[in-house]
Amino acid sequence: MHPATTASPLRRALHWAGLLPFTLALLLCGLFGALALWYRLPLPAAANGAAALAWAVAALAAIIFSWRGRARVVLVAAIVAMALLLAWWSTIAPSNHRVWADDVSRQLAGRIDGDVVTLENVRNFNWRTDEDYDARWETRQYRLSALRSVDMAVSYWMGPAIAHTLVSFGFDDGKGGIEHVAFSVEIRKEKGEAFSAIAGFFKQFELGLVAADERDILRVRTNVRGEDVYLYSVRMTPAAMRSLFLAYVDEAAQLRKAPRFYDTLTANCTTIVFDMARHIVPGLPMDYRLVASGYLPEYLYDLGALAPGKDVATLHAAGHITDRARANGESPQFSEIIRQGVPAVPATSGNGPG
Repeated sequence: MHPATTASPLRRALHWAGLLPFTLALLLCGLFGALALWYRLPLPAAANGAAALAWAVAALAAIIFSWRGRARVVLVAAIVAMALLLAWWSTIAPSNHRVWADDVSRQLAGRIDGDVVTLENVRNFNWRTDEDYDARWETRQYRLSALRSVDMAVSYWMGPAIAHTLVSFGFDDGKGGIEHVAFSVEIRKEKGEAFSAIAGFFKQFELGLVAADERDILRVRTNVRGEDVYLYSVRMTPAAMRSLFLAYVDEAAQLRKAPRFYDTLTANCTTIVFDMARHIVPGLPMDYRLVASGYLPEYLYDLGALAPGKDVATLHAAGHITDRARANGESPQFSEIIRQGVPAVPATSGNGPG
């Protein structure tokens, strides 16, 4: 048999195999471009939809032409088109100056004076519904030497793997009680905007940091939005607790100075906290549960960062605060009541991460 007849099928097989990654690249470019135009083109919704559809059709046409022997022409056209798209994409910048929704209309600011930290724009809304509330913003002071506890709240709103993470700090109030302030990294919504996980990949939302009274930020999730919330006492040294609290204050300052976009995967309520904690406790391992944040308690348990002496199932069951929150939403002792039965890290504990 002549060598050319055996080589020809091999060459054809290699040719088709080479087109597969090129086709995948065209599909990804088509998907990214269509969604980017849909979410971020500053035109009416109908025009955005038409532009996204045109981009998707062009991508499909490019795939067809490439499989019909025009791959080189398609490659040049695709490079030019993506260069133009990315040039436009790079001009979309975050801002601190938009018409914000009421609950994120003010930015947290902090001042440190020795042992005293002053927080401005601490949210303390009284929620009746998501649209009916009394807006209150307060200035509060906390002594770092009075910091006694760190708790993590995990609020489930879409299945077991997807949850919102909040961190609450407890300070001795000097009257025999504990005063709590909770921090939440979330989207900074404009008026009329609603969260979309897909839009969160496409520069749709700025990143926001809220500090709030627990009767605001936990109660709105359990009592108003119907979310299911679990609370866990986190095991940290006093020095690590103070460092984490100050990291939130610094994060607020950074966002006031240079706004950033929220990103569903890389800059969300869990990954931002992890980035801060990693500077305090070097060597924290990366883990899929930092993305699937509904499983974050198991990640912390594996690190030995939750209350000792209990298995994770017991901590999960005891930390379910939803019913207590719904039954005691109007109580001035809200924070104390929701912690009843939640296993706590001993206040004098010097063990644990950090």
